[in-house]
Amino acid sequence: MTYTDADAARHYEQALGSLLHFREEVAAEAGAVLQASPRSVMGNVLRTYLGLLGTEEKDAAEAATAFGAHRRDVPPAGLTPRERMHVEAASCWLGGDMHRAGRILAELVVAYPKDALALAVGHQIDFLTGNATLLRDRIGGALSAWDVDDPHYGLLQGMYAFGLEEAGHYTLAERVGLEAVERNARDVWGIHAVVHAYEMQGRHEDGIRYLDARTDDWSTGNYLNVHNWWHYALYLLATGRTDSVLAVYDDAVHHEGSAGAAMELLDAASLLWRLYLTGTDTGDRWPALADAWAQRHDGAYYAFNDVHAVMAYVGADRISDAERLVRDREAWLRGAGTGRPALSNVAMTAEIGLPVCRALVAYGQRRYADAVDLLVPVRHRLHGFGGSHAQRDAVQRTLVEAALHAGRHDLARTLLSERLNLRPQCPYGRDARARLQSA
Repeated sequence: MTYTDADAARHYEQALGSLLHFREEVAAEAGAVLQASPRSVMGNVLRTYLGLLGTEEKDAAEAATAFGAHRRDVPPAGLTPRERMHVEAASCWLGGDMHRAGRILAELVVAYPKDALALAVGHQIDFLTGNATLLRDRIGGALSAWDVDDPHYGLLQGMYAFGLEEAGHYTLAERVGLEAVERNARDVWGIHAVVHAYEMQGRHEDGIRYLDARTDDWSTGNYLNVHNWWHYALYLLATGRTDSVLAVYDDAVHHEGSAGAAMELLDAASLLWRLYLTGTDTGDRWPALADAWAQRHDGAYYAFNDVHAVMAYVGADRISDAERLVRDREAWLRGAGTGRPALSNVAMTAEIGLPVCRALVAYGQRRYADAVDLLVPVRHRLHGFGGSHAQRDAVQRTLVEAALHAGRHDLARTLLSERLNLRPQCPYGRDARARLQSA
């Protein structure tokens, strides 16, 4: 590790362990690397990745400034080949090209399959770009190079389990995920993979029991706890316990003490939106959530976040704010789309983000036929702007509800047939089919 002394290397290993466990200590340990060795190449790369993984525009800008200074100070000639690839990947992502950054990290792990940082960051890029095949194969392609006794092996299994689930291998995903968590009880990403496998099979009671049995392992002290509480709330919603859903929302998903991070706010919006689609009274939660999004003053950085901000504005009946966001992104595209075509968010916004945002606005204005017309062309391409199947299902449900409201009965029948043949026991699908039959 170039320009990295033994003390810095020790902190780097501790930071890496915290990153793989989603522990909050990762930031302090990454800082300790640079305190011990300010010019450490991998220390600076790690700090840069941490500034990017949260999809926070402000954090990314700060990371870009710091990394730019590092690159001016440390010439590439003295770096190892692996370090140069990390530097190139980090630079590409800072420049807005997530897809190229992911490709570079994929090339890196062909030569260095035990680079846990490259695997973990590449895995998250695959998630943020919605690439289910790479979520599975990036980890699967490296896993055989690992010794099963390696302390990080189980954490790689947890990543692999999530990739298997997103690629549709639910039974195998459950098995690998359970084995990963047996190796590391506080592997919250592995727990999260098992939870996704249950969600996609409609095994909501199994999911509740699994999370209840491991509450102490996943519910506090990590960056994924809000998201896993969101999954818990989805299970409660599916089993008809709306009061409990709102209690989880207030206690864990969004409240006065929430940090206001995009990853947490989008979970809050996604959960309330599902209740909005069912006509459930959620009290004053929408206005508070819309305020939280507005206070961020986000620019055009990640279309997936934009969609959830629009959900919050529409849910709070702040249509003008939603329309203003849409106009802002349209104006950004007119500039960025021609000037910086390599930006991953250009295609994400143009092809998926804006059509979905416009559809949400149309739904909020009860222009259901317009919502249908906007969503049908993109419904099989929603993965292109990131997230998981479970997250994107909020948009898929919006299409179902819009089709029902618009009287598009043939389309609604087709959509519900798709859902129920995959998850015949899913209460939402059965309820929507009953409403269609009544109509």
